[in-house]
Amino acid sequence: MINYEENIEVQGARVHNLKNIDVTIPREKLVVITGLSGSGKSSLAFDTIYAEGQRRYIETFSAYARQFLGGLERPDVDKIDGLSPVIAIEQKTTSKSPRSTVGTITEIYDFLRLLFARASDAYSYNTGEKMVSYDDSQIKDLIISAYKDKKINILAPVIKSRKGHYRELFEQIAKQGFVKVRIDGEIKDIVKGMKVDRYKTHDIEIVIDRLKIVDSSELDKRISETINTAMYSGDNVLMILEEGTDEPRYFSRDLMCPSTGISYPSPEPNTFSFNSPKGMCPDCNGLGHVHEVNENKIFPNKKLTIKGGGIAPLGEYKSSWAFKQIETIAQRYNFDLNTPIADIPDEAIAILLYGGKESFEVDSKTLGVKRLYKIDYEGISNFIKGQFNEANSTSIKRWAKEYMDKIKCPKCKGSRLKQASLNFKISEKNIADLAQLDIAELADFFNGLDKKLKGNQLKIAEEIIKEIKTRVQFLLDVGLDYLSLDRSSKSLSGGEAQRIRLATQIGSQLVGVLYILDEPSIGLHQRDNERLIKSLESLRDIGNSVIVVEHDRDMIERADHVIDIGPKAGKHGGEIISEGKPEALMDQHTLTADYITGKLKIEVPNKRRKGNGKSIELSGCTGNNLKNISVSFPLGKMIGVTGVSGSGKSTLINETLYPILNAYYFNGVKKPMPYKKISGLEHIDKVIDINQSPIGRTPRSNPATYTGVFSEIRSLFAKTQEAAIRGYKPGRFSFNVSGGRCETCQGGGLRIIEMNFLPDVYVDCETCNGKRFNRETLEIRYKGKSIADVLEMTINESVAFFENIPKIYRKLKTIQDVGLGYISLGQQSTTLSGGEAQRIKLATELSKRDTGNTFYILDEPTTGLHFEDIRVLMQVLNKLVDKGNTVLVIEHNMDVIKMVDHIIDIGYEGGRNGGKVVAVGTPEEVAVDKKSYTSKFLRKELGL
Repeated sequence: MINYEENIEVQGARVHNLKNIDVTIPREKLVVITGLSGSGKSSLAFDTIYAEGQRRYIETFSAYARQFLGGLERPDVDKIDGLSPVIAIEQKTTSKSPRSTVGTITEIYDFLRLLFARASDAYSYNTGEKMVSYDDSQIKDLIISAYKDKKINILAPVIKSRKGHYRELFEQIAKQGFVKVRIDGEIKDIVKGMKVDRYKTHDIEIVIDRLKIVDSSELDKRISETINTAMYSGDNVLMILEEGTDEPRYFSRDLMCPSTGISYPSPEPNTFSFNSPKGMCPDCNGLGHVHEVNENKIFPNKKLTIKGGGIAPLGEYKSSWAFKQIETIAQRYNFDLNTPIADIPDEAIAILLYGGKESFEVDSKTLGVKRLYKIDYEGISNFIKGQFNEANSTSIKRWAKEYMDKIKCPKCKGSRLKQASLNFKISEKNIADLAQLDIAELADFFNGLDKKLKGNQLKIAEEIIKEIKTRVQFLLDVGLDYLSLDRSSKSLSGGEAQRIRLATQIGSQLVGVLYILDEPSIGLHQRDNERLIKSLESLRDIGNSVIVVEHDRDMIERADHVIDIGPKAGKHGGEIISEGKPEALMDQHTLTADYITGKLKIEVPNKRRKGNGKSIELSGCTGNNLKNISVSFPLGKMIGVTGVSGSGKSTLINETLYPILNAYYFNGVKKPMPYKKISGLEHIDKVIDINQSPIGRTPRSNPATYTGVFSEIRSLFAKTQEAAIRGYKPGRFSFNVSGGRCETCQGGGLRIIEMNFLPDVYVDCETCNGKRFNRETLEIRYKGKSIADVLEMTINESVAFFENIPKIYRKLKTIQDVGLGYISLGQQSTTLSGGEAQRIKLATELSKRDTGNTFYILDEPTTGLHFEDIRVLMQVLNKLVDKGNTVLVIEHNMDVIKMVDHIIDIGYEGGRNGGKVVAVGTPEEVAVDKKSYTSKFLRKELGL
């Protein structure tokens, strides 16, 4: 008899490749599901347990609410009992909005906004003085005491340093019954038709009242009424000007600078939000960056002439209005369209870029008379900017973007906020200063803040500070001390995003929940693994069940219960081959157990490659946290870039080195992070970056289409006898073209159910049952298989099926060689993990003819890989290096690091304390360097 209070019971799970399995998962324990890539771990954890939990949650909604959500199909499982509410913490859930930051998704920034709205001090952005605010009775008392027995003018400021003639304003003031105004320091009577010089900046105040301050109850009442009128007309600001002086004094109901009279509205949380009009910088709309036209992109080669295509956005000469205008400009500035751009006068270049209006006369040689010409030119730069800001078409915006650079907003300096919002401070720091601190620095700031705040300020802030400190501590606990709150969530890796969500969930303090995590250790250095495991244990200890899909050795050893799925991947997996405590796993002879016990191991190479003696030298790197470092990349070797999370590995490789190489070989436009010099680029002939971004974002994309093998397969089907008789061409076998595809789902094979506030759900098309093609197309067979049957084959099956077709076989074999034999040819790219997508890209590159002089860059290629998969992957990478290529891997996995020829270790810490080169050399040389965190774990791997 199963006790459902203690266990989750899954019976008859058949999702994807699961072989009708039964499994008992203990509740309120840390459970690790492990096994080869593609063995069925995610099918059990996410597609069965989580999918059923989500379905049951939706069933609790009313019938009215459910009609908007559509029906969630039950996963293919007989029964699941003992299921708690389920929360999945995956790697694909980060928002890609440029407005989403670490601060907003952790909600720490929301608490900071509340703190600044309630407990900050405001300072003038003109003088730096502390702002003051008064109520009307205080203003009256101050006026009476400061100006006793003196004559004063009470004025309402209406215009502050702005251009215009203001005729309508003076008419409006006169209609309200006022007779005098002060213009630029001089008091004047209002007369009919009054105006000022429209091209000069002016200060204008209404004279509300003129009086002498004496003791009198009548005067007391008059001052109160005057203050009220002045505040109404002057938008809560008034000026007092003593007769015979030029220095006014300001008073305001709002926060106000006592010297200059500028005022801020009373702060509220939205004042500090870059997603609200009340707080966002007006120039960049709260994004922190703007797009500026780059003159060098408009004139990429100044040796070219305008006729020869020297103006890139216009291309080569054609008879058009734009070129006719340019010919007119050329006449005015004495050049022609065959003049090289470099020789065109600067004034003419300025007109070409920024436009202008001008009339001029030229002697007509044929008629012997003067002829009048007009220049009325918008300017290429202004046109591009206008198209980027106002065009509705995405393709036009993309075209305009080609000639622009993304730069930090000059107005807000990247802080995203209005000037006034940045002048509210707590302990001499504004909210943008705090958002720029890394999490460790932020923790230090708040730990000492209690002592700096006093009285009422401390009383108001106490609870908010407590909440912020708790949330910051959770981020520290999951090893994210190097992130800052203003870091865009788009720039986070899958592992970082997942650990942020984990920290948020720990902070929510829910109890009785089933959490399912997908490889939370991704991107985490071995040093920080301990903190992550402790965080998961704390989630378990407060009364939750935690299921982790993971390959990490430490996580497996620390689990309460381990489920090993296998024995192989794909159709040869999907069975429970071991379950129980970690100690019980060690007694089994599974691949996982053998690698953990050391019976199987990835062997350290007997000798390290010497390389080809050449290198790429990169010096003066200062991007993000890099401390002006210089790095040498020896060619013809496998290079490992290591270091703790946030130390600067990605900045050095992905943000500095790769954009330089990509621009040099392929004219890539991504701007590299700052550096001084690079040399040795002539020693390689191309660079290939194999990252973990998806190979496609829709179910129409799959490994067959991405690698290009599907084109060959379609051509093969078109050559069959039956296809030739029917006149079918290769396009007939495409699910993206009308003719051969199923028109109900338009070749998608799936119907999308929009879930509104939940992710969209895909269900099989009812017409073709997910086959994608119509009946006539499916009647064409090659060796007894239809085109749909071929797409359903695994890579392993298709390698055997197409072994006699060299073009197809070679591409499929490379996918098999990188350890992806278990995926199917037509598997939707949306269902592939980041690691699988990366290996498909690697296979695509491997199937091409390599030059033996290529520089490959891989960012954490072991993501989602079992020990055995890593062994297979390293064989492939070693083959590439053996042919003379250079392979650079950014990696934390010790099984990879111990196999490279050359290590570049970045550190010492993450964030502000990182960005230095700690150790360089072979694994054996780095292992003896006691300063490196990596060396400690490397010594253990190498047995030193």
